[in-house]
Amino acid sequence: MVGLDERLEAVYVEVTRRNPGEAEFHQAVREVLESLSPVLAKRPELVECKMIERICEPERQIIFRVPWQDDKGELHVNRGFRVQFNSALGPYKGGLRFHPSVYLGIIKFLGFEQIFKNALTGLPIGGGKGGADFDPKGKSDNEIMRFCQSFMLELHRYVGEYQDVPAGDIGVGGREIGYLFGMYKRITSQYESGVITGKGLNWGGSLVRTEATGYGAVFFAREMLAVRGQEIEGKTCVVSGSGNVAIYTIQKLSQLGARVVACSDSDGVIYDESGIDLPLLKQLKEVERVRIEEYSERKKDSRYVPHGNIWEIPCNLAFPSATQNELNGRDAAALVKNGCVAVVEGANMPATPDAIRTFTEANVAFGLGKAANAGGVATSALEMQQNASRDSWSFDYTEQRLDHIMRGIHRNVYETSVEYGSPGNYVVGANITGFLRVADAMLALGVI
Repeated sequence: MVGLDERLEAVYVEVTRRNPGEAEFHQAVREVLESLSPVLAKRPELVECKMIERICEPERQIIFRVPWQDDKGELHVNRGFRVQFNSALGPYKGGLRFHPSVYLGIIKFLGFEQIFKNALTGLPIGGGKGGADFDPKGKSDNEIMRFCQSFMLELHRYVGEYQDVPAGDIGVGGREIGYLFGMYKRITSQYESGVITGKGLNWGGSLVRTEATGYGAVFFAREMLAVRGQEIEGKTCVVSGSGNVAIYTIQKLSQLGARVVACSDSDGVIYDESGIDLPLLKQLKEVERVRIEEYSERKKDSRYVPHGNIWEIPCNLAFPSATQNELNGRDAAALVKNGCVAVVEGANMPATPDAIRTFTEANVAFGLGKAANAGGVATSALEMQQNASRDSWSFDYTEQRLDHIMRGIHRNVYETSVEYGSPGNYVVGANITGFLRVADAMLALGVI
């Protein structure tokens, strides 16, 4: 671990004491704190008003019971969460994750990251996150509908277009968003489109929202490479995962002339030297909802490796786009050895601290998630704008807005890294830029 100065070490120790057993949250906090020493040297008033301590404490943490009945009539009880972390810049904004790994520490880490990610977009949205330890895998549509309705029966008390606006995340796609919004509409007897984002196109959704996180990560990668006098065209890429983020990362990379040779799921890795067949991948994951092993069954010149390690495949660009801490120091060393020149986080905190340190020491461009994958939440905010104005934008116009936002995020983060003595260090640049935007807003609003 990188050492912290005395003031920041004291903050970190107190965070871990007050939030025991929440390893992911501790990791997310420490990553931000490791960037802040030069800020405190320039801005001593942020120490005096305990700004870091205030940001590290959520404004509100909500935990609730979610009872539901399966198709056989058996009752189940899951646990739901919503952490409303910081509203200095706008209403809480962040996704819902349905996965058996979900517990309070996961939601707090995601919510903490969301504060700074949302700040980097330059749009008026605060940070929050939510979810449940429910596993939608293998459940029928009716079972998922009953769970979502029970979940929203409690969550509706805490959300609203001017209060807290959830969206999707792992395990929560268009189907789940539809069930959640339908239940909210029934409970409240009003059509409040802006209460949730990721909606269907014919009932308040935005074009490009489905593609936004993946597209945004590629736009950020393009800007990172441009600084180094390189471009995406002709590069060989690997993208972990095979969900929404991975699929549309692959799509945009292909459109810009790159070749994506591998993707994955929790069971294994697909290697396709000729380039991933995107229509086939989308059919398997978005329509049939089957495991990625089926890809090799239908495309015979590809290879499936059960429990394989995607980071051992030689590539120029790597996009970890599955889940937190999926890429460790040993994986990073393999990528460096095999000639990788840039790593861009499509998922939230997928690279461990050891991995980030390895990339930094090897001068591999590293796009930190809170900057690189901000395209999803940015387009969610654009969806909120369209809902508020009762408008609907074209695909091209919305993609242009997304591209403009991602260019702005890269420019601001890079300039901050230069200002604070670490040119091209996107970890330092993203953490400091996001932190200062939130801190300045909190100072203006007083101690509340």
